[in-house]
Amino acid sequence: MNAIPEKLYGIIGHPLGHTMSPALHNSGFSMFSLPSVYMAFPTPPEKLADFMTAFRTLPLYGASVTIPHKETVMEYVDRITPRATLVGAVNTLYWDNGVLVGDNTDVLGFMAPLIDSPATYSRALVLGAGGAAKAVLAGLKELGVHNVTICNRTAHRAASLAVQFDVDCVDWDARGIVEADLVINTTPMGMAGDHVDKTTFAEEMFTGKGTAYDLVYNPLETVFLRTAKAAGWETIDGLHMFAAQGAEQFRLWTGENIPHDHIRNLVTDMLNL
Repeated sequence: MNAIPEKLYGIIGHPLGHTMSPALHNSGFSMFSLPSVYMAFPTPPEKLADFMTAFRTLPLYGASVTIPHKETVMEYVDRITPRATLVGAVNTLYWDNGVLVGDNTDVLGFMAPLIDSPATYSRALVLGAGGAAKAVLAGLKELGVHNVTICNRTAHRAASLAVQFDVDCVDWDARGIVEADLVINTTPMGMAGDHVDKTTFAEEMFTGKGTAYDLVYNPLETVFLRTAKAAGWETIDGLHMFAAQGAEQFRLWTGENIPHDHIRNLVTDMLNL
């Protein structure tokens, strides 16, 4: 007989589509025999205030926050961590002695495979200027990569982040001539669906040697990564970041550590269904 869940967690965003987060966290609850459940709460922007009121009264013990709420949710929390403040976005909510805290685990998620890598990087190129790019720029700063360039199709967005994080900025059409040994795609290009056959970086742009890092994890090998591999570059898929940021959320909520390999295997199996 299954135990009745004692604690409720969830993810808020709109649309949520085929989010893998419920599978990740519910697998963790099962692994550690925790009487908890994680649910998807599709929340359009006009319903965010109502949801946050419900968050405090239900109560929810924690939540993941995704598009389009990562910035707007910040006005509904009691405290924002220094890392989330630097990024200007929150992707995790948790309670600390009755205080609702907004944190950002995307930064740690992004850094995880780079910290574990024996390679060192001196020049990074960030493609895109959305919320994910903010986490990447914050992570590169923590890693001590000082020579960073950002570019985006909409130039003023890249220029704004360049000022915020004190990095260089180039026009989108100049991205192929930027010298970099780490190129990071933070855009949806290559994601399953309408963009699956597209890439932000052509093969001739991968000059010299380096590492290509795609934040997209469905499919695991995007056109961006296949193109980089064909040019002789090392590659890092987006499932590394997804696994690490989710594991950090779970640790904040429960104090337990889900092995990253467990999450990778779980999500890979789901993607192959």
